[in-house]
Amino acid sequence: MKHLLLICGLSFASIATTQSANLTTTPQFNVPEIGSGVGLIDQQKERSIGEKVYREVQRKMPVTQNPWLEDQLINTFSHLLSQTQLGQPIGLLIINDPQINAFAVPGGLFALNTGLINSARNMDEVAGVMAHEIAHVSQRHYSRSQEAFKGQGLLALAGVVVGALVASQADGDAGAAVMMGSQAALMDQQLTYSRNQEREADRIGMQYMYSAGYNPQSMADFFEVMHRTTSRVSFLPDFWFTHPLTTERMSEARLRANQLPPVPTSLRDEDFEILKLYSLVVSQQATEQQLKAFATRNHFAANLALAYFYSQQGDFVLAQQSIDQAKSHNRLHNLLTLIQTDIYLGQNKIDLALKTIGSPARIMPENRALNYKWAEVLIRQNQTTQAESILKDFLQKNPRDLSAWNLMQQAANIDRSSALRTVNVLRYRAEVQYWSGWEEEAIKSLLHAQRLAKDNQAMSANIKNRVTEMQRERQLKI
Repeated sequence: MKHLLLICGLSFASIATTQSANLTTTPQFNVPEIGSGVGLIDQQKERSIGEKVYREVQRKMPVTQNPWLEDQLINTFSHLLSQTQLGQPIGLLIINDPQINAFAVPGGLFALNTGLINSARNMDEVAGVMAHEIAHVSQRHYSRSQEAFKGQGLLALAGVVVGALVASQADGDAGAAVMMGSQAALMDQQLTYSRNQEREADRIGMQYMYSAGYNPQSMADFFEVMHRTTSRVSFLPDFWFTHPLTTERMSEARLRANQLPPVPTSLRDEDFEILKLYSLVVSQQATEQQLKAFATRNHFAANLALAYFYSQQGDFVLAQQSIDQAKSHNRLHNLLTLIQTDIYLGQNKIDLALKTIGSPARIMPENRALNYKWAEVLIRQNQTTQAESILKDFLQKNPRDLSAWNLMQQAANIDRSSALRTVNVLRYRAEVQYWSGWEEEAIKSLLHAQRLAKDNQAMSANIKNRVTEMQRERQLKI
C-alpha cells in the first residue's frame, strides 16, 4: 500500500539546551524562488496530494492527537515558515514512533516522530530538521523529481520513496522486500539527483533556521550523530536512505555553519525540558522511575510530566501531589493548568475543572490547547452551545483539525434539545472519519445524515455539497 511521503531519518542524543538570540549582523541569503513560477493548477494539485496523504497518514500511522504538544511545535514551525514564500501549510503531524524520523509532502504537510523530539538536545536541533523539510517543499523537490524521472507520475515517484518508511514500521526483511525490484532500481539510478536535492535542502534549510534566530551549528551537529547511527546498518543498500548522508554533506554543513556569526547558547532551557519530558510521557517512552528521579531534584518540568503520567494511569491522588510540587515553584504555566483540569475531570470535579480552565482560556482565546480543554469541560457540563462556538472558530482556520471534530461530535451527541441532533452527530462523525482516512465510511455517514435532513432544505443542500467534495477528493489514488 503506497503513501506519499518524503522521509528524513534523523538521530540525536540526550538533553542539553540552546537558546535563539537576536543577531546584530544578518548575512544576505539567496534562496531560489522555485515556487514563484508555479501555476495555480500545479499548486492545487500539490495541495490535493498533501491532503490525501494527510488522511492516509492519519489512518495508517500512530498520529498523536495532543493540542498542547502540537501547538508548541507549530510555534517553531511557523517561525521558520515565515522565512519562506510558502502559503498556509496543510499541517504539522506528530507520529508516535520512537524512531527518529521526519517527512514532508507537497502542498505543505509536515510530520515529526516523537522519537526525534525525545532524542533532541534542544529546540534548535528540532528546528534544523523542520527547516530541512520545509526547504524540500519550498523548492518543490517532488515536482522537480517528477520531471527528472521522465514519465513517472508524482504519485508513482512517491511509491518509490515510501519504501523506507514502510521498512521503518516493519522488520528488516520485510522492509528490504519493499525496496526490491524495479522500484529499487529506479531509485538507485536517480540517487545522484536525490543527493543534490538533499544538499540544496541543507543549504536553504540552514538559511531559514539562521534567519529565524536558531543556531545553524545544530543542523551540522545532527548530521554527525545521524552518520554514527546509520553506520550501524551499513549492510543496507545506499538507496535505502531517502535522505542519503555523505561525508561531503556533513563537511559542507559544518563549513556553512562556521561561516555564519555564532549564536549564543544557554546551558539550560526549561521550556524545552518541559516539552521533551511531556513528550516522553505522551509517547509512553518514559518510566515512572525516570520521572521520579528528575522530580526528586525539585525539577519543575519533571513534576509536570509526572503529574500527567499519574493522571493517565488514573491515579489522581499521586497526580495531585506531583502537580502541587510543580505549583510550589510559583510558576504560571499553561501545561500546569491543563494537567490540573484533567485531574479534576478524572475525579468528576467538574466545577473545579471549569474554575481552573475557564479564566485562562478566556484571557487567551487564540490558545488552542486551553480552549479545547475548556470546550471539553463545557461539554461535561452540558453547555454545548458555548463549546461548539469555541470549536467552530478554530475549525474555520483549520477544517482538518481532528481534535476539534471529535469534540464537536461529543457536543452534538449530548445536545438532546436539538431537532437535528442525529443529523449533526452524523455530520461531525463523518468529518472525524474523513480526516482519519476512512473516506468511504465518512461518505456513508453523510448520506445517512442527508436522508434524515431531507425536510430541511438548507441542511440537506449543505450536506450534499460536502458529499460531492469528499467523493471528488476520494478519487485521487496513492
